[in-house]
Amino acid sequence: MNDRKMHPESLMMSHGYKPSLSEGAIKCPIFQTSTFVFNKAEEGKRFFEVAYGIKEQEKGEELGLIYSRLNNPDLEILENRLCLWDEAEDCAVFESGMSAISTALMEFLSPGDILLYSRPVYGGTDHFINHFLKKLNIHSIGFIAGETKEQIIKRIESSKVSGNLKMIHIETPANPTNALIDIEMCAEIKNYFSNENRQVILSVDNTYMGPLWQHPLKHGADLVLYSATKYIGGHSDIIAGACLGSKELITRVKGLRTFLGNMAGPWTGWLLMRSLETLKVRMEEQAKNASLVAQYLSKHPKVEKVYFLGFIPENGSAIEKEIYKKQYLSSGAMISFDIRGDEKEAFSFLNTLKLIKLAVSLGSTESLAEHPFTMTHVDVADEYKAALNISEKLIRLSVGVEHHEDIIADIKQALDNV
Repeated sequence: MNDRKMHPESLMMSHGYKPSLSEGAIKCPIFQTSTFVFNKAEEGKRFFEVAYGIKEQEKGEELGLIYSRLNNPDLEILENRLCLWDEAEDCAVFESGMSAISTALMEFLSPGDILLYSRPVYGGTDHFINHFLKKLNIHSIGFIAGETKEQIIKRIESSKVSGNLKMIHIETPANPTNALIDIEMCAEIKNYFSNENRQVILSVDNTYMGPLWQHPLKHGADLVLYSATKYIGGHSDIIAGACLGSKELITRVKGLRTFLGNMAGPWTGWLLMRSLETLKVRMEEQAKNASLVAQYLSKHPKVEKVYFLGFIPENGSAIEKEIYKKQYLSSGAMISFDIRGDEKEAFSFLNTLKLIKLAVSLGSTESLAEHPFTMTHVDVADEYKAALNISEKLIRLSVGVEHHEDIIADIKQALDNV
């Protein structure tokens, strides 16, 4: 089209796939195979040299396939398409979001290192940081939204743990409170502690915003992580994860992925390619619905407080407004709210829902509701839950693509029964 740069949502249909290589099939087939045939021994030798980093891939050189633990057409085409949204150089797809997060953390952290991370994060990430990494003698220092760069730097420098800051991991908006973390501020902290001998890595879990509504790499992040189970998959029928960044860093992540064996399989790749074709229309409908649901909740007498990004431009603090303006392209489709009462009232609401399903996860076509205090964040220490507004009265909603009037009607009848 006269070299016109097309939008990602258009390229999701065909980018990286050549029908002529697959009997003219309009969609990429599922390559359900463990290994691939080499034309000659010399070809196999060359493929392995590049795959294991013994030699560099030459400019314009097209390498073939070796073994599905290393590469597979479904996986490679998917990774190429995911790069388009975040304008990343490379991507590694995993069999779960946690495997993407844990692999990235393990690749760039060593015993004695310090990890700085934002609170709250997804419950699984919190457990991995405070239990598994702790066993490896990797120290962690947490901070919360609203803390300044100077406060965080002082905490790191005055901490009693020995070692060097090696990595910063943040989740913004925070799960489940929608608290905002300034990515550019974290990049400044990264640069402050980096030197010729040590490059601090900044990773951002962008699951809440998906590939559409926030692009961390443009704000100084080195890695962007997704639970692709959520918006990218979008149909509650797949578990997957993704890590994106520079070619140099993702090559390292893929290297560890190869030996951990937690790469995504061909079925996972194929299903995610299917989902990418409708990603934009799904997420836009979910965001539109969420805005209407949040407005309804904010006016309900049985709702104490609503945590929703759409309210920040009008009601947020000056810091929140600044972060929202520069980082976000949408208010998203995640809502949390405090019901008037405690666990009893929260459970009564959840148990009475009909259209909205009582289940963890988020970002799928159906609306979901859960209780973070006793479910996704049950393992977070109680003192941190209190400081982070994760209370017994907090309910998290992931708004789907159903008609907004039906979603609101279900919420109304459930609140009426509290």
